[in-house]
Order: sequence, then structure tokens, then C-alpha cells
Amino acid sequence: MTEQQPQHDGVDHITAQWRAVRPDLDPSPMAVIGRISRASRLLERGIKENLTVHGIEPWEFDVLATLLRSGPPHVLTAGELSSAAMVSSAALTNRIDHLEQKGLVERAVDPAHRRRVLISLTDTGRELANRLVEHHLTGEERQLAGLTADERDQLAGLLRRVLLTLGDQVGGQAGGQAGGPAGR
Repeated sequence: MTEQQPQHDGVDHITAQWRAVRPDLDPSPMAVIGRISRASRLLERGIKENLTVHGIEPWEFDVLATLLRSGPPHVLTAGELSSAAMVSSAALTNRIDHLEQKGLVERAVDPAHRRRVLISLTDTGRELANRLVEHHLTGEERQLAGLTADERDQLAGLLRRVLLTLGDQVGGQAGGQAGGPAGR
């Protein structure tokens, strides 16, 4: 059996340059952070291309998927949705306006608390979200095709540790709100 030559990526080139010009520094953190950053951009680009086939933007999918994964009856308060989707209230208002115009979600005043707004999937929104999540998972499967199931589990565990070290919490409330893939 012949041993495969290791392949090199753009981050290898960058860290080699740093080792050459600053041999006194250890660029190994750049190797990790740089790969996470580059992988994030490439994965997001692939996700966007995959959703574009359905005429949906990633942020639209995030809102629809967040409502869908909340379980029946697929209703969240605006505050819960804002927190789960990791967006500000102002950004959420614009997103809900857009999705409401498309007939995918609807708003209602919470009968128990008149100052709270409830956001729910319409039947059309629920059907679309279910189709999209299947298509989305197929696309993510393709993106991770270079890894075995064991490698995926190992990578997921390592990335979980990184996120916890960075202060990530359930609901994505680490250090304030950050945009993110709520549906994923």
C-alpha cells in the first residue's frame, strides 16, 4: 500500500510564509483559525448556491427552519425567534415583513399578552420549510463528502469545544448577538 502525499491548501502557504519571515513566531493558531474562517466562507457560499435553486436566501431559510424546528404548532414569539435566529429585533421585523409578503409566515398578537407578537409558519411556509430542510441536508452531505462518519464526529466534537471555549451558549447568546445559521 502506498502512502498518499499530504495535500496543501492556501493556509499552508500562508503559515509557511510566516515561518520564513518570522521564524521566532509560532503560526499554528493561524492554521486552525484560518481554516475555520475559510471553511466557513466556502460552506456558506455552497449553502447559498444550494438555496438559490429554490429562490430562497439563507436568512429566509434560517427563519423558516427556526420556526419549523420549534415543533408544532411552529409558533414563536418575536423575542424567541430573534434569540433563536441570532438577529436583532429590527432585523427580524424586516425579515418577517418580507416573509409575510411571500405568504410564508404570519403575525398575530398573543391573546395571553397583548404586547407580544407571535410569528407562525403558514401552511405554505411549513411545506416549503420541510422541502428546503431535506434539500439543505443533501447539500451539506455533499459538502462533507470528504470525511468519514467518524471524522465528522471527531470534527464536530472539536468544534464544539472551540465554541464553548469562545463562550457559545444555547440560543447563541455568547457575547451579544451574532448572525448565524439558525436553521442549521
